[in-house]
Amino acid sequence: MTSFSLGDTDFLRDGQPHQVISGAIHYFRVHPDQWRDRIRKARLMGLNTIETYVAWNAHEPRRGEWDASGWNDLGRFLDLVHAEGLDAIVRPGPYICAEWHNGGLPVWLTGSVEGPRSSAPAFLAEVTAYLRRVYDIVAPRQIDHGGPVILVQIENEYGAYGADRAYLESLVTTTRDAGITVPLTTVDQPVDRMLSDGSLPQLHKTGSFGSRSTERLATLRRHQPTGPLMCAEFWDGWFDWWGGVHHTTDVAAAAADLDELLAAGASVNIYMFHGGTNFGLTNGANDKGRYLPLVTSYDYDAPLDETGNPTEKFFAFREVIARYAPVPDEVPAAAEASPAFEVPLRAAGPWTDVAGAAPTTALPQTFDELGHLSALVRYDTELPAGAGGLLVVDDVRDLAWVSVDGHPVGTLARTRHDRAIRIPDGRSLRILVEDQGRVNYDRRLGEEKGLIGEITLDGAPVTGWRATTLDVAEIAAEIDADGGRERGREVGPAAWTAEFSLDAPADLFVDTASWSKGYAFVNGFFLGRYWRNGPQRTLAVPAPVTRAGANHLVVLELEDVLQPRAVFVGAPALGDTEE
Repeated sequence: MTSFSLGDTDFLRDGQPHQVISGAIHYFRVHPDQWRDRIRKARLMGLNTIETYVAWNAHEPRRGEWDASGWNDLGRFLDLVHAEGLDAIVRPGPYICAEWHNGGLPVWLTGSVEGPRSSAPAFLAEVTAYLRRVYDIVAPRQIDHGGPVILVQIENEYGAYGADRAYLESLVTTTRDAGITVPLTTVDQPVDRMLSDGSLPQLHKTGSFGSRSTERLATLRRHQPTGPLMCAEFWDGWFDWWGGVHHTTDVAAAAADLDELLAAGASVNIYMFHGGTNFGLTNGANDKGRYLPLVTSYDYDAPLDETGNPTEKFFAFREVIARYAPVPDEVPAAAEASPAFEVPLRAAGPWTDVAGAAPTTALPQTFDELGHLSALVRYDTELPAGAGGLLVVDDVRDLAWVSVDGHPVGTLARTRHDRAIRIPDGRSLRILVEDQGRVNYDRRLGEEKGLIGEITLDGAPVTGWRATTLDVAEIAAEIDADGGRERGREVGPAAWTAEFSLDAPADLFVDTASWSKGYAFVNGFFLGRYWRNGPQRTLAVPAPVTRAGANHLVVLELEDVLQPRAVFVGAPALGDTEE
């Protein structure tokens, strides 16, 4: 069997110097039927390795309900990498960041177990059980067992979070006890404190950066006098958030930075080679003083775009890689325009008036207390004596629509730091709250969602709340099964349906510019969130979820459809970029 090890200056493959030229593909952000295509295109760019995170909360969204099939079939993904003749790097966390909701940690974990990302016994017990399941998949697929896996990472950028050496040592022990024999790595930004706090002497340090490669490699070398230099996250783009711009990087500058890395003899993992999509409700959020939920697309301005087409950056990187490693003669086919057409939307009636049987509580129950993993909770109460006034909430997480006696009053948005709204006289107060995405890093991991704390009206406590959970995927499925029959347009949140026909399955882009805010589904597949706030305007529809003949679209609109139509366009529109 082939061996893979650390030499004094290089990785060694069967004892010979080997430069790892890798690219990131997150299997959980790509339709499984398209994994093979993305992996093949990585080889055609000249990559010899594929890297992926493992998202714990994708595999075990509810405690004890482990799933490694379908979208979560890590084993099949690694087998496809191997079949393409490529190596693999696995980064199981348990924390991954990745702009993925809650940084990959399950909500049930961060909401019930003290001491996340530490040596706290309860947390370690859960992490150990998780890692053993992952390593049951990874261990038999290591390179010295005839498989593709050459490196396994311990934690993820831990030096930016903590300095608990006992925690890292426990992860190493669990990893080795599970039969992982390949070299173990850590990754941190090339900052002295992070490199010192985020690793152990027996672990190989790598860096994460996107520019000034020579300087960053020198910092890494100061902390690790021997062994191969590696940038384990070479940032070739960036992510987007609602209300911002679409981030891109200069192609020539990115290619020059990659050239500088490879010329120095360093190994590299391009983050991302192919970003994919935050389908469903999987987007994370940033909060550095202002909460910013991330968009549905994870295009990342990567060499392979959101739907798997090569970009200008693909060919620029391919040209650079060819100076240091063999590159296949074959190149991917150029992108073809997707089918463009328009169909009318039919109003299918209100959808947030789902009946609820929740008990009345003094304070509103959070999403976490309710065990709710979907996007919305509706809170209802009766106002004393029908009085209006200034309604104040301790904290709103993350966006709330307020109505009195069925009439919309306004919104409270966490992004605006809203806590108060003036309401008119009335009897029934309703607040519909959306979880817009869990913060994916630092101390806000696992924070509760919903209406948090006390609510007052002109200073007096408002009590007697009923919380009704709304599972948007279940609601969409019920509407689809009902045939989406015409029910007339309603005031406030309304569902819409459409039917369209295709000659054959195809990647599609649905333009959401004439809608406001909500969720979209094609043939029962949850495409994700849309929002007129931008920058993203199109939602990607993977070809495998479409079919020849009749296809069904369900739109759950939270505010207002400006024009009752569904417009499919030939190419993605991810928003304006910075000049």
